[in-house]
Amino acid sequence: MYIQIQQQFLETLRMLKKISAAAVAGLLYLNAPQINAAEIATDPGDYVPLPAGINLGILYVQHATRDAFFANDAQVPGNNRLDTTIGLARFVHYMDIGGYIVDPQIIIPFGKVDLKTPFGPLPATSESGIGDPLVGATAWFVNNPANKEYLGLSAFASVPIGDYDAQKGPVNLGQDRWKGIYQVGYVKGLGDKFIVDLIGEYATYGKQDNFLGFQREQDDSQSAQVHLRYLLSESSHVALSYYQDFGGETSLGGAAQNDELDTNRWLATYSTFIEPTIQLQFQYGQDIDVKNGFKEDQRLNFRVVKVF
Repeated sequence: MYIQIQQQFLETLRMLKKISAAAVAGLLYLNAPQINAAEIATDPGDYVPLPAGINLGILYVQHATRDAFFANDAQVPGNNRLDTTIGLARFVHYMDIGGYIVDPQIIIPFGKVDLKTPFGPLPATSESGIGDPLVGATAWFVNNPANKEYLGLSAFASVPIGDYDAQKGPVNLGQDRWKGIYQVGYVKGLGDKFIVDLIGEYATYGKQDNFLGFQREQDDSQSAQVHLRYLLSESSHVALSYYQDFGGETSLGGAAQNDELDTNRWLATYSTFIEPTIQLQFQYGQDIDVKNGFKEDQRLNFRVVKVF
């Protein structure tokens, strides 16, 4: 099976040079749980710390559909469909270290990647399982609740122990490579009702030794994320978010793919505490423009947080 897929891959490259170039680029952007997106897409309020001693248990469910693929700003002809249903189990502990709030945490992704239509060398296929866990923390160097002002620095490592089948290449929950993810987040209140969150991300990638029989490498990627929240009450808010991702060009077997990210998207949020220690969050959004990769036509996210 491995040899058949590799041969089909090479035949596709030879027979359909222009289209297959887009297909190869697309293969490099199928990996879940992040597809054409920031490695860690933040939510409104993520960079507001809680007091030391607080724990959070968080469960996310995220479903996204995609029915168009782009290469160098042009939509590739054909029926190209990709759906993902991704869950995230997250545990966060807030602690005081030398007068600074720090939140060591672990994030475990799981779910299903469903390639609905044949794409390049791959037939329609799907894969379910556990993704690569992320471990890391944020440290807050500005923590001023009175002025609604916060500044935090984050570092995460993605550990390559998730489910990965080299014969399926991109249609996997795991990625079989290390990743380093670094963020800076600034939060500032604007009067009594509005709060703005500004986040920048920088991600680095290790080599992937076996991606359909090839070695895959990726340049560093960057992301800018903005959230504008409006406080409906002490326990509820709505928000509008904007994400811009760029960089991250890949190479396959030493050949540059000219597939760097340039994707932007919006996301609307409603969040409320239904009990003093239980928060529910609902989100809907979609991509605006995509230079390379699949374009999300809609995204539905749900999150429940338990404070203890």
